[in-house]
Amino acid sequence: MSRPHPWTFIVLALILLAPAPAAATAGDPVVPVLERAASPLRSAEPGGDPGDLRPVGRAVGDAVVVGMGEATHGSHEFLTMKDRVFRYLVERRGFRTFALETAWSTGVRLDDYVVHGKGDPERIMREDFQYTYALNPTAENLALVEWMRDYNRRHPKDPVRFMGDDWGYSGPELYDRVTGYVARIRPDLTPRFEELYRGLRPTVPSGAYQKAYLARPLAERQEMASRTGRALALLKSLAPRGEAGREEFGEVLRHATVIDQTATGYGFDFGDPRQVAEAMRWRDQVMADNVVRWHEHTGHRILLAGHNNHIGYEPEDPKVLPRTQGAFLRDRLGSGYLSIGLTFGRGAFKATDPEETRMLTHTVGPARPGSNEHTLDQVRHDRYVLDLRTAPGAARPWLAMARPTRSVGTAYPQERNWFDIALGRCFDVLIHQDRVRDVDLLT
Repeated sequence: MSRPHPWTFIVLALILLAPAPAAATAGDPVVPVLERAASPLRSAEPGGDPGDLRPVGRAVGDAVVVGMGEATHGSHEFLTMKDRVFRYLVERRGFRTFALETAWSTGVRLDDYVVHGKGDPERIMREDFQYTYALNPTAENLALVEWMRDYNRRHPKDPVRFMGDDWGYSGPELYDRVTGYVARIRPDLTPRFEELYRGLRPTVPSGAYQKAYLARPLAERQEMASRTGRALALLKSLAPRGEAGREEFGEVLRHATVIDQTATGYGFDFGDPRQVAEAMRWRDQVMADNVVRWHEHTGHRILLAGHNNHIGYEPEDPKVLPRTQGAFLRDRLGSGYLSIGLTFGRGAFKATDPEETRMLTHTVGPARPGSNEHTLDQVRHDRYVLDLRTAPGAARPWLAMARPTRSVGTAYPQERNWFDIALGRCFDVLIHQDRVRDVDLLT
């Protein structure tokens, strides 16, 4: 969220000073109302009796994509809660795909492991989860992937799948699959694709590749994007007639599309504030498109994991991110999309220092008066779920008012880690936890 990268550069370049927090309401009279509507959750850890998750299942209803957010990328309970909810939705509600805010190509590699047992998931995470994705290689994410693999061993004819919806890094496997397909059906076009993809296929580790790409001159990045666009158009012209081979072609075309998304994303002018904001908006639109295309291709119901600022409907700061992935998904799917925000009162999380040179553990105390979390913490449950759409009328004015809400990206602290958010306008459902601890990064 906060590294100097195509979709995050604006956070460092244009961030504004935080407004003064709204004054706390004496006695917080909305607390008893929220308490009556809240359903306590037994644990944030997967496993055990899932009966307390029934309110989540009722809230999900017929939604085909459920976005689950997080107030920080680096807190243990946010990841394990998503794992727990995903297992419940798989076993009780027919969900079959876990989508993560990470590179599409990494999703391809992890999906091969989850479905076919190919590769080593820990190695994949170490190799691909670098730089922008440096908070993803965690023991928590590894445990989820291992559960998915075990589920597929027990249900080989009805497997669960893993996908990445982002474009920040396109690994060499995507280029190999596109060029391998071309070499098989139109070998005469192989030299043309090699020329169009010249200098793009990664030959260095993921983190080094991302940094080096961003450091290229703007004109060079835009010329590379022009070439990936031409490669995509040429591949589309090879579409098979009839149904034979259409599924394979669709998969290869999606890989070429993401290659083009990556080059296009790096082709924005990050020295121009308007271009950076447009790049952020474009990123969320692309992530939404990738999720919808996956749903259309597989027919799967999907749990989408990402930051609160991406899965919600209203951005933390419209000048930084004009429109969110959640808003795009609601445009495309209507009531078929459900947004679940995850908040916390106090605790610890992993994030880099502001210069983004070291990964540190940060600890924060109780939420400040006047914030959403300060009120949510007063509900007597340690963790609970609240369907904001069916909240009592007495809670509606409180839910509709924007007030400071904690949000941490990859780096901490920044000039702003609190943003004015109206919970009822941003999310359909809220899961609040009083305390969190930092994630367990793979070492």
